[in-house]
Amino acid sequence: MSTASSSQEQSVASVVVVDYGLGNLRSVTRGLERAGADVEITDDPDAFADADGVVLPGVGAFREGVENADPLRADLLEVAAGGTPLFGICLGMQMLLTTSEEGETDGDSAVQGLDLIPGTNVRFAEGQKVPHMGWNELNVERDHPLVEGVDGQYAYFVHSYYAVPDDEDATVATTDYELEFPSIVANDDGTVFGTQFHPEKSGETGLQILRNFVEICATE
Repeated sequence: MSTASSSQEQSVASVVVVDYGLGNLRSVTRGLERAGADVEITDDPDAFADADGVVLPGVGAFREGVENADPLRADLLEVAAGGTPLFGICLGMQMLLTTSEEGETDGDSAVQGLDLIPGTNVRFAEGQKVPHMGWNELNVERDHPLVEGVDGQYAYFVHSYYAVPDDEDATVATTDYELEFPSIVANDDGTVFGTQFHPEKSGETGLQILRNFVEICATE
């Protein structure tokens, strides 16, 4: 287990960043601290239960992410069931869904995501440049507190797969990359959500997203 806490004296909310061996833990932590959170990086489920919000970061392949996080699966599902805000970032967002095409194309059998937002992750079409890397516009499709003040703003993406939720209403914002794909998704209750882009690398737009998340945590 690794832990790190901010030293802010006046935090808006306490947030846990899940350490399951993948993800930009330090950069996510710095972004959350700038947004007003008191942050702990940990794999301790007791800390999940005590936090105002939980962040599931991630960089890499779906199978590796799911397998690494599998020892914490029940604990993450408990976070969601209890209504504590759960925020997936990039791979962490994809892991909120049910399945992914990633791995299947290499002959691997499918692995099960957290299934908190039913759907699958699919690869960009053949002929498209992958990974999709760079700055692209966020188009807000429906109200959600996470997207306050970011409609039409630009965020930083690095990914080869994108989420396709079973329920169209799970899409909070979309982005165009030769096709329109969901760049922010959320469950029915609005307490489980994720961004395909990296808010910690997205300048003022990303900071606004993180501030919105911390505010959600403070009011839940």
